[in-house]
Amino acid sequence: MGWNKSFKTLLALVLMLCLVPGISLANEETLIPMGDSIGIQMDLSGIYVTSDVKVSQQEWLKKGDIIRQLNGTDTKQLVHFERALQKDRATMVLDILRNGKNETIEADTSLIKRVTPFLKDRTEGTGTLTYVDPESGTYGALGHQIIDSTLQSAPSFEKGAIYLSEISQIKKSSPGIPGYKISSIIDQNKFLGNIQINSVYGIFGHWKNAHNKVLSEPLEIMQPFELMIGPAEIYTTVEGSTVEKFSIQITKIEEEQFHILLTDQKLLSKTGGILQGMSGSPIIQNGKFVGAITHMFVDEPEKGAALFLKTMRTNEK
Repeated sequence: MGWNKSFKTLLALVLMLCLVPGISLANEETLIPMGDSIGIQMDLSGIYVTSDVKVSQQEWLKKGDIIRQLNGTDTKQLVHFERALQKDRATMVLDILRNGKNETIEADTSLIKRVTPFLKDRTEGTGTLTYVDPESGTYGALGHQIIDSTLQSAPSFEKGAIYLSEISQIKKSSPGIPGYKISSIIDQNKFLGNIQINSVYGIFGHWKNAHNKVLSEPLEIMQPFELMIGPAEIYTTVEGSTVEKFSIQITKIEEEQFHILLTDQKLLSKTGGILQGMSGSPIIQNGKFVGAITHMFVDEPEKGAALFLKTMRTNEK
């Protein structure tokens, strides 16, 4: 019996020694924190109607409609629609998708030629690049879904890309009024990566790095249970295309997210708080990569919410 007890103790010790390195390795997954300002472009899967507009005495195009065909011609892009308009006809037949159902409507030629300003086949925006995974050659950004400001929904898209952008001006945040970055894409011919996924936790795709950016060293991903109330820092861009580090405080920790407070006076004097376009800024504590800024508190713009990397990467693949 004594020998059996000793054997069990020895076996348990051997198992512990075997398992501990495995646990250690699992915790050492790494990502490269970024913080670059990015321009985002997505080609929509069709031509979207952005406002209710009359096209005949009886018919209207409604906000959110998708125009599939004009006079039997496929119209995936605005250029196709405009080309089909050149045909001289008294009436035009539109095949549309409305609330998930296919419909056909007739439009007066004189009226349909005026609807182009109310149509779009692309959505654009700005944000912050969160990380690059050097092992898989993928990236993650934003920490939240892209919602088209006109359509007020997440659009269906055919393809998309992210581009390096530079900040020219800052509209500062103030209580009740979110500020924002005024930025422009540096080179339209050089994209950093494609967009494959637009999920509630961010945008994701393959990393191309056409600008040949020199990337920093990967950091170990912090597990949520390791995060502590106290000081941390963010990587973000508020001038030109230079990524800078700024001090923050972790103020509250929840299961999938945590709250932050901007404390860096240089950053606060320039921005007034968190800005629109700052979503996705990486957060580092004790040399480990923990998450990304996702939202600001409008009435207290120096405060915001952030997402753990573990949660953000849920829909990465």
